[in-house]
Amino acid sequence: MNNPALDVTELRAALDGVVSGIEVVEATGSTNADLTAASAAGAPDRTVLVAELQNTGRGRLGRQWTSPPRVGLTFSVLLRPTEVPPHRLGWLPLLAGLSLLRTVRQLTSVDAALKWPNDLLVGPRGAKCAGLLAEVAGPGAVVLGIGLNVRTRAEELPEGVNATSLLAEGADLRRTDLLVALLRRLLADEAAWRAAAGDPEAVGLREDYRAACATIGSPVRIEQPGGTSTVATAVDVDTDGRLVIRDATGATRPVAAGDVVHLRAIP
Repeated sequence: MNNPALDVTELRAALDGVVSGIEVVEATGSTNADLTAASAAGAPDRTVLVAELQNTGRGRLGRQWTSPPRVGLTFSVLLRPTEVPPHRLGWLPLLAGLSLLRTVRQLTSVDAALKWPNDLLVGPRGAKCAGLLAEVAGPGAVVLGIGLNVRTRAEELPEGVNATSLLAEGADLRRTDLLVALLRRLLADEAAWRAAAGDPEAVGLREDYRAACATIGSPVRIEQPGGTSTVATAVDVDTDGRLVIRDATGATRPVAAGDVVHLRAIP
């Protein structure tokens, strides 16, 4: 299958006034690492870097994120939400996941939902189609990295994991169009959240996220740093964006970090 390169001229024209600048490179190690370095050098708010191939990209919990060239969208956005108090910045990756979900629902008819905190699950199997990694990039600066499988064929998907792509689920999209729609949605949602000083209730972010998150109400296993795991039922997302779980005793507690596995039933 012939997959054309992203049209950077079209991207710049369509996103004029939306982003402060956008660059597309053929290959790099990590767009997040590159933008973090650019942030330290003074890159402006809403700078975007896209790579046709990322060869040392990282996902959450240090996992590697790889994709064949010119089939997915691998990009990072530098944000400087200085109006948002530090204790509310934890909502930014959840907001970005919701923006991604909204864009996919707008442009396709595939079943799509979020797994806490921001994995995009699509198709009847609820397979992972995208992931997001947010990293601090200096005082008042955050880099959001998104990896989305767009036109990856079934045989190109990684083995041994429940992964898919929009194309594999029947959605045939042009990557340039998708990236424009996604950045417009993400930056509009982030601007509204920023104007509300990051208050997730004031902009309806918490309510909308809860409605979109397939994890809430599901039996889950939480695999946490250090090798411990907990089986429980996910019942909510609190005001700080943490997943609230209920254990077998009926006690509830928030979880701030960990890898969530959806279970069919609690053993």
